[in-house]
Amino acid sequence: MENRLRVGVIFGGRSGEHEVSLMSARSVLQALDRQRYDVVEIGITHAGAWLAARPGSSTGVLEAFQTGNLEPLEPVAILPDPSRPGLYALGGSGTGLELLTALDVIFPVLHGTFGEDGTLQGLLELVDLAYVGAGVLGSAVGMDKGVFHSVMCAVQIPVVETRVFLRSELRADPQGVLERAEAVAPYPLFVKPANLGSSVGVSKCRSRADLLEGLLEAARFDRRILVQRGVNAREIEVAVLGNDDPQASMPGEILPSREFYTYEAKYVDNASGLLIPAPIPGETTELARSLAVQAYQAIDCAGLARVDFLLDKDDGRLYLNEVNTIPGFTDISMYAKLWGAAGVSYPELVDRLIALAMERKSERSQTERRYVR
Repeated sequence: MENRLRVGVIFGGRSGEHEVSLMSARSVLQALDRQRYDVVEIGITHAGAWLAARPGSSTGVLEAFQTGNLEPLEPVAILPDPSRPGLYALGGSGTGLELLTALDVIFPVLHGTFGEDGTLQGLLELVDLAYVGAGVLGSAVGMDKGVFHSVMCAVQIPVVETRVFLRSELRADPQGVLERAEAVAPYPLFVKPANLGSSVGVSKCRSRADLLEGLLEAARFDRRILVQRGVNAREIEVAVLGNDDPQASMPGEILPSREFYTYEAKYVDNASGLLIPAPIPGETTELARSLAVQAYQAIDCAGLARVDFLLDKDDGRLYLNEVNTIPGFTDISMYAKLWGAAGVSYPELVDRLIALAMERKSERSQTERRYVR
């Protein structure tokens, strides 16, 4: 069929969320309508190598990544040159480039560093390719929980008391960091890498020994470490969809199978529950939806985001916790299920995101790049 959009789906990545990305990518690839799209699978290894199969090959890139048999794949690259917006094979000697396929739009299914933090988005801006999701600014601010906290404070959206420490501080003065971290709030405290998701490297700390262990664990994954007051909270999530006029779903509630929503509770034991809609008062529902859109617009998101809240069980206060600009995106993830409850099927959601990416590219093309008097 002529006029099919050529969609590059990028997954894997140099991130602690590499395996989560593969799960999301499988759902996206299954949902893409081959009557409407030519789909190009592009995998990025843990080491950062970009790999793909030749057009017409029977080799599935995602399948190769999941089995670990990468031998049939070829090293590829997207060049930061808007005059050559396609996927190129790298010559075996590194001296030649061969255009494998043109690309119209990229669907990044990369969670965490080097995929969700603005770095990939910067490359795609240089190439002038359409892509699903937030741009450089929204991705970078949404990824760094410390910067995000500062922005939320600036726009007066309620957040939990938080302080950021550097890995270099922890190495140089662990005792001082412990004391300053304990000044954030009484125990329990949560410790997180500032730039990672899926609860990788997150610890709940009830004592100084726990705190030191949590700081060291978070420092494995990032140079910036977040220490946050623990809240006896229900976990509420809102899905946001759109560009300049975003829409918010009804809130859902996570019922974690463990004490908090850990990586294992999300992806391993399959025992956590989802309540859609969340059984919360009507005014709290509307507040969550309103704050979700405000936060989305404050950091200049586009396409999609899942906005996570903490609802204090003791006093009913609602705190915005974070914005995930590339949320877990399997067909059973909260983001997809929230829109499913609103009547938007998973394949339709994928179609809408691609349409929003093309819309954003069209808007971007209206910006003049040369000043002429």
